[in-house]
Amino acid sequence: MAAVKLDLKAKATVRSQECSRRLEELTPGGVNSSFRSFIEVGGHTIFFSHAQGSKVFDIDGNTYIDYLGAWGPAILGHAHPEVVKACQEALGRGPVFGAPHELEIEFAELLVHNIPSIEQVRFVNSGTEAVMSAIRLARGATGREKIIIFAGSYHGHSDSVLASRIPPASTGITAGSAADTLLVEYNDLDALEQCLISHKNQIAAVLIEPVAGSMGVVPPEPGYLKVIRELCTAHNTLLIFDEVLTGFRITFAGAQALYDVRPDLTCYGKALAGGMPVGAYGGRKDLMSQLLPYGKVYQAGTFSGNPVTMAGGITTIKLLSNPDVFSKLETLSARFFSGLENKIQELNGRQNFPVQLQRVGSMFAIIFAPHPVKNYTDSLAINSKQYAKFFHYLLEHGIYMPPSSVDAACLSAVHTEEEIDYTIEICAKAFGLVTA
Repeated sequence: MAAVKLDLKAKATVRSQECSRRLEELTPGGVNSSFRSFIEVGGHTIFFSHAQGSKVFDIDGNTYIDYLGAWGPAILGHAHPEVVKACQEALGRGPVFGAPHELEIEFAELLVHNIPSIEQVRFVNSGTEAVMSAIRLARGATGREKIIIFAGSYHGHSDSVLASRIPPASTGITAGSAADTLLVEYNDLDALEQCLISHKNQIAAVLIEPVAGSMGVVPPEPGYLKVIRELCTAHNTLLIFDEVLTGFRITFAGAQALYDVRPDLTCYGKALAGGMPVGAYGGRKDLMSQLLPYGKVYQAGTFSGNPVTMAGGITTIKLLSNPDVFSKLETLSARFFSGLENKIQELNGRQNFPVQLQRVGSMFAIIFAPHPVKNYTDSLAINSKQYAKFFHYLLEHGIYMPPSSVDAACLSAVHTEEEIDYTIEICAKAFGLVTA
């Protein structure tokens, strides 16, 4: 392991604290997305001025090695120059036409040609919108109303996918929505099969994150996804993969390529375009053709497929198609986890250290819990107070992790070995303080 030379100990974040106070007066909770809040870890949010490569920079002049990655899409790092250039050129020609343009063709061809399960695709503006639209399409195509989702998973903030979260994720959701969304435990095939049998001919779709990213990073048990595919086929139920996190992150073609399972529909999000506001859903042509204007399932959006986002997406996917990107991501991720595991083994020589390292590709979670997390029930043992101490120690030393004990962190292809080794050393110090 290379000698650690970095010193990113943060200075006082006075301006961030003041901006947090001001924004809280204007916006509920001081954030425009609840994920950004520091309510779980405590303290005030950090306001950033810019991001470049593997780093983010706050308004007080501090530099942080970034493992949030804008909640996933910064696979190539922040503000990749080729992506920025493509978006700037497209913006100069007009940000939105409300009409077709050639960039839509090019981007759609890239997805159709590289993702075997996708024969046709529709672009939208976010992962939430993609999942919401795919569920509506599944219901319209099957004539059924119920869907099955998995406890602890996150699929955006539409009513259908919040209705059965435990504990309830939101008020304002109708009893009808809740009744049409059924919940089973992740990695429990018996529970899924029983639910399909108990609601025979009622289930439009099974919606799953093939790697669960909101209760730690929880991989599927060996063969789990293949059996789900078989069960859905046997029950004439559609299988929807939510690859908003995993698509173009854990491998170029996502979890469906890694685990060799072909869903009927797949949903994507911001990772498609290097962080531009984008979503997409696609699948078999016979399903997608049921969307208007030819079918009877409605979905529309003025900004869907806008030129700026399409330009960013085309450039991003072309860059990600280079196998060296994912080879480097795996090398860096393996180096990071190997280093952390060595530090934990040293700590385990002195105490029973309650931390779990869970990773799939460049998605990872550092989980303060006594046992590995395989489902939502396991995730209830995660110690959020210990994570909060860990988070703030890292923050004070120039490392930015998700402000949540359960959400996935990630690496980019532009992190350096020096940054990885520095992070390992700081994490090791934090581990000792957290459990002291």
